[in-house]
Parts: sequence; C-alpha cells; structure tokens
Amino acid sequence: MFDEKAILRELSFKFIRSSGAGGQHVNKTSSKVELTFDVEHSQFLSVDQKELIKTSLRTRLTKEDVLILQCGESRSQHKNKAIIINRFLDLIRENLIEEKNRILTKIPRAVVRKRLTNKRKTSEKKSKRKPPEID
Repeated sequence: MFDEKAILRELSFKFIRSSGAGGQHVNKTSSKVELTFDVEHSQFLSVDQKELIKTSLRTRLTKEDVLILQCGESRSQHKNKAIIINRFLDLIRENLIEEKNRILTKIPRAVVRKRLTNKRKTSEKKSKRKPPEID
C-alpha cells in the first residue's frame, strides 16, 4: 500500500491556541494541532494513489490539493498530535481502497416467486379485515 513512516515525514504541523475548557491555561499554550499534507507533491504516493485520494477526498482538499486536519480535543499538545496522526493515517488507508465494481446478476425465479406469494398472502390478509358488503 504505502509506507506510513515515510509519509509521516511529509506532514507539517502547526500549533495554535485552542478554544474550550482549560481556564487561563488556554490563553498561554498552543495545544491545538493543525496537520497539512500536500497530496500533489508527495514523493511516497504513486500517481494512481494520488488520483484516488484526490477523487475520494475532493471535498476535504484545498484548491492546491492540500489536506488540512485539526485536533484540539485534549489539553496536551502531544496527545493532540498523536490523535491527528492516527486520524490522518486512517483517512489515507480508507481512501486508498479501490471500490470493486458490482457484477449485476439476474434475480432467481424462486426469489421472485416467493416475493409474489408473500405479496398475495398479505393482500388476502388485509382484504379479510374489511367489513363485509351488505346489499
């Protein structure tokens, strides 16, 4: 597939101040992590893999084909960095899997027959619930 350790060298991190719980600690530490990955200029992904990622992640990429992920879940910068790296690797793994084309098959006669008999039984059951017609 792809070399995870090699691709991690291409990541760039930016640490910014996080919002949320933490009191005064939030105001003086940069615990939120922003990960950027340039898909187009990656040396460890093949051309096919790059195209696959571009098509599957097109809504999450910038115009320059840069993937940006952020994590500010924890107060710890190191935990946030570990979380965002795992999230990135999972995202890349999921989107490098090519979907198999579904082979259309004919519906077996027995299945069609069973469906029609069930429809008929249900119809009869419901028609028996109606009050009788009085002339």
